[in-house]
Amino acid sequence: MSEETPESLIPYDEIVQEALREVVGRVLHEVSAAGGLPGGHHFYITFKTTMPGVSIPKHLAERFPDEMTIVIQHRFWDLKVEDDRFSVGLSFGGVPSTLVVPFAAVTDFVDPAVDFSLKFQANGAPEGHEEHDEPENDAPVIETEDGSNVVSVDFTRKK
Repeated sequence: MSEETPESLIPYDEIVQEALREVVGRVLHEVSAAGGLPGGHHFYITFKTTMPGVSIPKHLAERFPDEMTIVIQHRFWDLKVEDDRFSVGLSFGGVPSTLVVPFAAVTDFVDPAVDFSLKFQANGAPEGHEEHDEPENDAPVIETEDGSNVVSVDFTRKK
């Protein structure tokens, strides 16, 4: 007798990813409404630069052809959050830029101040992460310690 699990007709993986992306949206919305970050909170947000709806300056798209990490900490402005995307003003090498990022393009959301992390597969993007340069738009990267509160969401379907 086979104990193989049947393939689900309910798209649980998509439902869970959407719910977790709503966490990112809610957090950014609260920061936007408050006019800034509380305490020592700050965010590293990694996203796929070629996903539909992503809008970044040409020089950044050329430098980060697949994936980019931004820092929301000290120097950001005009953070606006909609149901399916956010936009934010950041400075890269002293050049102010506005980025628009759909939540579907986000692959990582990290708040190192409290060792919180969410990992996603970008909707419609290939699996895996490409190595890229460290974020340049804010303070130095703070490494999180082992044992952090990490929620890893890895959805692969059995065929």
